[in-house]
Amino acid sequence: MENSRASLMFKAAAVAAIGLTAIFVMLVHDPSDTLFGGGYPELWRRTGLVGAPTRAAACIFAGVFLLAMGWLYRLLFAPLELLRGVDEVGYIAEDGRSRAQAANEVRRRRKTGELPPVYPNGWYRVLDSHMLERGDVKSVTVLGQQVAVFRGQDGKAYVVDAYCPHLGANLAVGGRVVGGCIECPFHGWQFRGVDGKCVKIPYADKVPEFAKVRCWPSRELNGLVLVWFHCDGLEPSWRVPEQSEITRGEWVYRGRTEHFINAHIEEIPENAADIAHLAHLHTPGIVSGVDLRYTNSKTWEFIRHDWKVEWKAEPEPNEHCSQMLVKHALTVFGRHWPLLDLDVKARQVGPGVVFLLFEHSFLGRGVIMHCVTPVEPLLQCVSHTIFYQKSIPPLVPKFILRAECIQFERDVMIWNNKTYISKPMLVKEDSAIQKHRRWFSQFYSENSPQLRYQHDTMDF
Repeated sequence: MENSRASLMFKAAAVAAIGLTAIFVMLVHDPSDTLFGGGYPELWRRTGLVGAPTRAAACIFAGVFLLAMGWLYRLLFAPLELLRGVDEVGYIAEDGRSRAQAANEVRRRRKTGELPPVYPNGWYRVLDSHMLERGDVKSVTVLGQQVAVFRGQDGKAYVVDAYCPHLGANLAVGGRVVGGCIECPFHGWQFRGVDGKCVKIPYADKVPEFAKVRCWPSRELNGLVLVWFHCDGLEPSWRVPEQSEITRGEWVYRGRTEHFINAHIEEIPENAADIAHLAHLHTPGIVSGVDLRYTNSKTWEFIRHDWKVEWKAEPEPNEHCSQMLVKHALTVFGRHWPLLDLDVKARQVGPGVVFLLFEHSFLGRGVIMHCVTPVEPLLQCVSHTIFYQKSIPPLVPKFILRAECIQFERDVMIWNNKTYISKPMLVKEDSAIQKHRRWFSQFYSENSPQLRYQHDTMDF
């Protein structure tokens, strides 16, 4: 809300500036008339171009000024939003190939390994709350299924199966919100968001009791719309906790990133327990970029990140949670800069939600909501949404989110090209990886969906 008000104020100021400039341009007289005495050449006067140079210069100046103001506003106040495509990060395009061609080739040829079930039981993000206005309907693919996410006129978010049980129209494509219901664009059947029950068929005298669409268990908190998935249809056995600072408005939305990862979902949270990879993959400074062929370049070796990490599972009654405690230090030309030391507590809740909590004496406090949602068996949508202290200038959390994005994209290059090894060759210093796999296995059950191959096709 605060960002939208600021955006409206900026737009109003821009319109006013354009209006004033237009008036100025229409009324101004070329100063050369008085400064140089001779006035305009006779040809200009005959063709009606009197005052044109000044007006043109004023237009150019106004345009450049508005562009500069827009850039400055986005830098200082607008949320940072970096949305990467499926083939945009993590692939090397060589020999004249496009990135899309390189990505398709890797996906086609990569050995996938012996995989765990592809959809663990748990809570998953479908959308950020600010992306769903009152009366909006969004089409989302989650866990291999199409769903319609809509916000009723009562302000509540609902998630239902996308396809109308009548004749299969997609409720999210042309469907509209009526009160707390979603109306099918094909025949006007209306389904209640709270339970999926059909409450109206425009041309029928009576609505059959069996007429309903599947309604997904959902919650909205921490700026996210979440859905519950269990392969056996069981009700939620645990909840995602509320971050009270977000609810009270003390921490506000400062931006998000979104990536698509071509890997099994377990690969991503397993990084928390893979302590050794931090020293190798994430030690080079963020200025060295994300392409792993160049991150260890001698050009940028003067800046280094140092990490101390501990991973542990939480005991009952929070056995569905785990923690990664991170201490970060920065060295520049071998000199430690204590001001940039940062402590991060990463608390994973189930298979798909992580709270990355930041606390710094100078830079303030905030959280990045790191969410992993399976789109298909080997395609994960990963989002990072940052909420930060309202009193801290937006530039600070935006820089933190950008730095996190750079480090994350280095992992993306690994995940997009690796294979899953069910029985890895580990040394004793890798013991946390096996502990993490045992902890994560609680989210699978006997009927959890498996990825099966039949010749050259996937059946899932």
